[in-house]
Amino acid sequence: MRTTRTQLARPIVGIAGLGIVALLVILAGSPAQAQDRPVPSPSGRSATQVGGDVYDPVRGFVGGAWVEIHYGRPIRRGRNIFGLDDYREFLNDGAPIWRAGANETTRLTTEVPLTFGSTTIDAGEYTVFIDLGADPWSFVLSGWPAQIGYDEENREELYGAFDYTSDRDVLRIPMTVETLPRGHDQLSWQFLDVTEQGGTLGLFWDTTLASVPFALAR
Repeated sequence: MRTTRTQLARPIVGIAGLGIVALLVILAGSPAQAQDRPVPSPSGRSATQVGGDVYDPVRGFVGGAWVEIHYGRPIRRGRNIFGLDDYREFLNDGAPIWRAGANETTRLTTEVPLTFGSTTIDAGEYTVFIDLGADPWSFVLSGWPAQIGYDEENREELYGAFDYTSDRDVLRIPMTVETLPRGHDQLSWQFLDVTEQGGTLGLFWDTTLASVPFALAR
């Protein structure tokens, strides 16, 4: 039987005996130290251009349209991300689907229509999710708008994947999931094998790569 995150956590409950005040001092440090520390899951951004109509031998294809993805970047911190039985519950964190990042809602913005599988999406911004319950995982683009800053009273936009519903999905497509020979410590979305006609959008974390191809719609 495989281990779950809950079982691994049981031996550390005695840490409360150290004293709440002392523990907070150790973790927080001085105000100046706290200000200098990096954000645990900073915002990330990856971008590429497709459809370049002019080729320059130094700069390559130029004049194309931008495709970008914005996301939060959690660090693995030695955790077994995908190897335990409860990894779906752990990553969904109480939401019905994975935000495919951390904190903020992952967003894909394209200046041109793109085709994923047999589905073409218009230029614009979409929220991005991964359905970990599907076999294989499903890449999901949604028409739900994203909150840029968290507002618990805002029910018209999503923060992360909380309150997500599938009725606004514009795309669901199976992903290719691969095991890599080396682990990526910080989650990263990257554009792979890009040409002027399209490429592959891939999520790297730990020893897993989950990817989906896309093409410039003509």
